[in-house]
Amino acid sequence: MADRTTIEWTDATWNPVTGCTKISAGCDNCYAERFSERFRGTAGHPFEAGFDLTLRPERLEQPLHWRGPRMVFVNSMSDLFHKKVPRKFASRVFDTMEKANWHSFQVLTKRSSILRDFLRARYGSARGPTHIWCGVSIEDGKRKSRIDHLRDAPAGIRFLSIEPLIAPVGRLNLDGIDWVIVGGESGPRAREIRVEWVREIRDQCTDSGVAFFFKQWGGLRPKSGGRDLDGREWSEFPKPTNYLAAAE
Repeated sequence: MADRTTIEWTDATWNPVTGCTKISAGCDNCYAERFSERFRGTAGHPFEAGFDLTLRPERLEQPLHWRGPRMVFVNSMSDLFHKKVPRKFASRVFDTMEKANWHSFQVLTKRSSILRDFLRARYGSARGPTHIWCGVSIEDGKRKSRIDHLRDAPAGIRFLSIEPLIAPVGRLNLDGIDWVIVGGESGPRAREIRVEWVREIRDQCTDSGVAFFFKQWGGLRPKSGGRDLDGREWSEFPKPTNYLAAAE
């Protein structure tokens, strides 16, 4: 677990799984893959196997030993709902999150139907714990079915990560969505982001009363273009959870 991170919308990362495979255009220039593959073959390094999917059971209980409340991004270097992650292992991750309820956990996936089915099996028709935030990542208007899957999932808090935003997304059904993050791509092959695409999403959020967080314009480096949108930084979060209340 890392108790520091440069990700603007979280405090820490926890990676009981690392590695992944690409599923859509948003994955094309994956930072986690680029970082991990630098160390492939380096004996003894955590990423000796590069970006190959790897379960790390020795990390499962790390958040239980972190006493101060944190906002924790789960699997920043993977996808907990990858089809090759056993459901029993994902359940152990959720066991830890449920026990460590002084933190807030952010679980983000592109495998939205697997997320939906897992949460239904775990929580039934009731909403899950509000300190466990579940989100889906979309990058353009072709992936909006993931939002429907999330809406049908009994998550305590539901959020969208529209990052990297590589094309307009159009109209969004934000019913049942608590939070929207938007960001441009970074890295040597960063794709274009246009201000009108971002404004369209922001305006839909403000009209719907949904918290909006603009992470970055992106560029060669994540902070190359800053975070300013129309004269201000947008750093809204959902309504307070255990973590946010404790942090105030």
